[in-house]
Amino acid sequence: MFGVGYQLDAPATPGPRDWAASSTSKVTNNEVAVYLGKTIVNSTSSPSALGGAIEYRRGLAKYLDVTVGYLHEGSSRQARRDGVTTQLWATRAFFNDKVTLGVGAGAYYAINENENSESPGPGAGKFSGLVTIAASYRFTDHWDTRLEWNRVVTRYDRDTDVIFAGVGYRW
Repeated sequence: MFGVGYQLDAPATPGPRDWAASSTSKVTNNEVAVYLGKTIVNSTSSPSALGGAIEYRRGLAKYLDVTVGYLHEGSSRQARRDGVTTQLWATRAFFNDKVTLGVGAGAYYAINENENSESPGPGAGKFSGLVTIAASYRFTDHWDTRLEWNRVVTRYDRDTDVIFAGVGYRW
C-alpha cells in the first residue's frame, strides 16, 4: 500500500501534538440548501436521470450535524423515486472555516415510486439506508456551495448513487 497525505489546518508551530486543534463552536448553525445532479441506478446498464433535493441542516454539537430533506431521484427507465431523508453527520471545518468535509448516515423513506421495469421492487412506503460524503466551500458568511455523493441502499435491488452540487444559505 502506498499513499500521499496532506494535513488540513496544520498547527501554527512545528512539532508533534497529542491531539488535533479543535474549533470553538459548532461547524454549522442553520443552513438551507438546494441541489441538482445525477442519479445512477446500480445495475448492469446503469441508467441515469436528472435529480434534485432540498435540505435543512442544523448543527447539534461541535462536530455533529443533522439534516432533514426531500430527495427526487429523477426518472430513469428502471425507477422514479421521491422521498423524505434524514441523516446524522460527522462534520469538520478547515482553512479558517471556509471548507467543510463530512460523512452522513441515515434513512430515506420513499413516499412515491413508479416502477417501469419488468421486475418492480416494493415501491413506495419503504425505508432505505442513505450514506453520504460531502464537501462545501463557504464563499461568504451566509452563502456556500456543496458537493454530495449519496448512496441509497435498498433491500430490493434498486440501489442508486446520487451525485449533487448545490448552493446553501447559512444563518
